[in-house]
Amino acid sequence: MNFLSIVWDIDPELIKIGSFGVRWYSLMFVATFILGLRFMKKIYINDNIDVEKLDPLFMYVFVSMLIGMRLGDVFFYSWDYYQNHLLEIFLPIKKLADGSWKFTGFTGFASHGAAIGIPIALYFYAKKHLQKPWLFILDRLGIVVALAGFFIRLGNFFNSEIYGKPTGSSFGVIFKRAGETVPCHPTQLYEAFSYLVLFFALWHFYWKTDKKNQSGFLFGLFMVVLWSLRFFIEFLKKAQVEGREDWVFNSLNTGQVLSIPLVLIGFWLMFRKNKTVEN
Repeated sequence: MNFLSIVWDIDPELIKIGSFGVRWYSLMFVATFILGLRFMKKIYINDNIDVEKLDPLFMYVFVSMLIGMRLGDVFFYSWDYYQNHLLEIFLPIKKLADGSWKFTGFTGFASHGAAIGIPIALYFYAKKHLQKPWLFILDRLGIVVALAGFFIRLGNFFNSEIYGKPTGSSFGVIFKRAGETVPCHPTQLYEAFSYLVLFFALWHFYWKTDKKNQSGFLFGLFMVVLWSLRFFIEFLKKAQVEGREDWVFNSLNTGQVLSIPLVLIGFWLMFRKNKTVEN
């Protein structure tokens, strides 16, 4: 008996009008940016930075995150499909077998792509708008990105996607809309609440310690913890790409391999010779 399991059968679309729907996942993105801007405003005020500079920050992060996550999914996970459907990379449509087109929204995103796209965009933001070192903004934005990870994984949970392997017990979540009939690990929730704890830890380091003045430390800690968590939780996840999982030493999947260099960069940032940040 699955008396400890939860049957998850929530419609991922909160509102639907004709072929257009508002998904829970989209609401999680909205919550990410509303709360993110609120917390960054507090940080900017504390650092004596003009809060008007938050407007371009929002645009740099929003655009680079969407482009990075989209291209990350395309090239890291789904190139076998998109190489023959190039139009679908940046358009929210899908070509059906009968030759017609259907509005689907963007359903493929990869966080590793955001890990590349956002820092690149912030390099130009820091140079143009802050006149401060690149790591200054990375240290601070990493705090709210951890919170963003919490909301994004909640969105994945509502979509019944990126979940785990069967637990082999009565514990777990039965993702009915994904066709599951046995309890699986809710790895989206494992990640979500791990990232929430990371957010509170980074928030504490920023406000209660002098680590914000150690250039690169907070961003390095963010990288080490987040991608280490991702690495180990991946062992519990179902394969996201058929034929490309368990492809290193017959045990590591795509997400884990991509996480390793990010963890190493994080350690380097934390333990290198640091310069003190001048606010």
